[in-house]
Amino acid sequence: IEVSDPDVRSVPVLVTGADGEEHGRGLVLVDALADRWGVVLRADAKVTWCELATGLRSSVDHVDGPQVARAEALLGLLGLSVRDRDVQRGPLTVAHAEEAAIDVIADLLHWLRAHGCDPDGALDCAQMSFKELRVQTL
Repeated sequence: IEVSDPDVRSVPVLVTGADGEEHGRGLVLVDALADRWGVVLRADAKVTWCELATGLRSSVDHVDGPQVARAEALLGLLGLSVRDRDVQRGPLTVAHAEEAAIDVIADLLHWLRAHGCDPDGALDCAQMSFKELRVQTL
């Protein structure tokens, strides 16, 4: 994460704010949450950056779980898995898989409607389930 500030006259400093003060707490939060952080001075701005620990091995990696494994398997059946060891993984590959996943979701909604089910209700239930599982993993 990077935040740019055009004021190059001062550099952020980690200080402990006293109770009731409304400034000096930003870097305390960054320092507490970040794995690493720093400041880069440029000619036209200063950039304060931080890295958050995610447990991921690369910028195109993702958290594993049974739901992700099933989605990977489904995309693999379509020949669009981003886990394919012979394919260079990157943003473009992930973007193609995202498009394919959206197409699969739309196809499943059509399938539900064709079989007399309520696709909107199913989508609502799926979103609620997704949100519940996401909260549990945080």
